Amino acid sequence: IPREAIAREAQHHPAASSHAAYAAAARALVIRELLLGEARRLGVEATPGTDEGGRRETDEDAIVGALIAREAPTPEPDEAACRRYFEANRRRFRSADLWEPEHILFAAAADDAAARERALAQARAAIRALADSPERFGALARELSACSSAAEGGRLGQIARGEIEPSFEAALAALASGEIAAEPVETRHGVHVVRLGRRIPGADLPFEAVREPIATYLAEAVSRRAAAQYIAVLAGRADIIGVAIDAARSPLLQ
Repeated sequence: IPREAIAREAQHHPAASSHAAYAAAARALVIRELLLGEARRLGVEATPGTDEGGRRETDEDAIVGALIAREAPTPEPDEAACRRYFEANRRRFRSADLWEPEHILFAAAADDAAARERALAQARAAIRALADSPERFGALARELSACSSAAEGGRLGQIARGEIEPSFEAALAALASGEIAAEPVETRHGVHVVRLGRRIPGADLPFEAVREPIATYLAEAVSRRAAAQYIAVLAGRADIIGVAIDAARSPLLQ
């Protein structure tokens, strides 16, 4: 395999160093050559398919896929296997916890120290005012907030974990429904006074709601293992110089 081909392939293998990217590219090309060589030997042919976006796979990708499907077939997971996985991983199958937060935003760029100090002072003053009259939160948001949610009294709707900045999320996680954070919360947008309107706990999902994604996950996992074993057999029969093959790490199986 020419060095030029490996260098071109390396751009598709992000790594901590150029050496690591080059090594990953070399492994990928060696594995591809193993598979294409075996496909030629067996006379495997395939028609390239297209994805939902209309992108056509390459002839080589189609042949590799057809070879693995023929030589390393995997059974579809049955109902029992899916239920076993479901029962063993119940904690993964819950609807997300939801928050209904409200906030008052004092806008300030993250790199403007003076603006940040002013915003912090304004937020602390608002928190002191709300300590005696928490029912005024909506009115203060309409009056003071620099966010478009001011028109709604600062209400942001329902938000799940991972949908907001970590500092804002951490503040919500520490609050009970109806409680206002005792300290301002800083994000890239500025400084916030945060109130948790309502917390909506997630619920366990029934097996029927997750059976299809479980089946897909199990099928893909079994398929990757079977393909890795098949590549390992091919590598064991081949005379490969300059590259150590770890089939499980092949980008062809990702």
